[in-house]
Amino acid sequence: MLNDVSTAGASPAGGPANLIKDVTTATFRDEVITASLQQPVLVDFWATWCGPCKQLTPLLEKAVTAAKGAVILAKVNIDENPAIWSQISQQLGLQSIPAVIAIDKGRPVDGFVGALPESEIKEFIARLTGPAGPTPVEAMMAEAEAALGEGDMAGASELYAAVLGQEPENLVALAALAKIQLDSGEVANARQILDMAPPEKAGDPALASIRAAVELAEQAASLGDLGVFQKRIAADPADFQARFDFALGLNGLGKRDEAVDELIEIERQDKTWNDGAARKQLLTFFEAWGLMDKASIRGRRRLSTLVFA
Repeated sequence: MLNDVSTAGASPAGGPANLIKDVTTATFRDEVITASLQQPVLVDFWATWCGPCKQLTPLLEKAVTAAKGAVILAKVNIDENPAIWSQISQQLGLQSIPAVIAIDKGRPVDGFVGALPESEIKEFIARLTGPAGPTPVEAMMAEAEAALGEGDMAGASELYAAVLGQEPENLVALAALAKIQLDSGEVANARQILDMAPPEKAGDPALASIRAAVELAEQAASLGDLGVFQKRIAADPADFQARFDFALGLNGLGKRDEAVDELIEIERQDKTWNDGAARKQLLTFFEAWGLMDKASIRGRRRLSTLVFA
């Protein structure tokens, strides 16, 4: 359904009363796919038994209302609409709720899983719709992102550093600066930048992805020659520790699909090995790579196949 867009059906809402909708499997095409041809639609998958959903949904509603028509919120109760949840969760490799997927021009373009703070929700919507009027800091952030897009990592670093000079606790700038260092192979520098975050914000979702990526890079750097693990696996396919370490090393080389395959093989042979270490490491990969990363989607699908096998 996400890849099959029809322009027929009801037009999207034009007033505040229609910015937040309860959507069913029957109305999904008109109220999400068709509506997304006019403006982005946030699809909030939730259930009455989901505690984090109860925290997230009111914040989503508040942020969407504040956006004044730039985006629509479509709420889908997965217990009442299992068909649409099954289809989309399989397509995107989702396993848990709350899950929010942004649909634009009939296709998924962004998303997140789990409850986020209000500030992160506003930033998520701003990425889809654009801020109403940029502040100086927002302008610098936009300029830094543009510099990154042009491959000017030094220029982007200077801009993010300038942002931190004005807002030392700007976690988005902090995470971006750390990622630049990580992408440049300066793992130690990336770690030092992350450590600049105030202790009370060290676990903030804005830093979660880059922190996971840095930890993975640190693990990969400590492994040495990966050929040793390949030989151990060839000699004993049930040498799960060798497979696990090999997966870490493959990820460090950017071979994400191959890293997933090694961990999936451990999970296939023995889900209980090392207290479920393979599955936990897969989830760490997905967090570091991002929800919409192709390797994350593929990995979630493969993991789902094993869970329901």
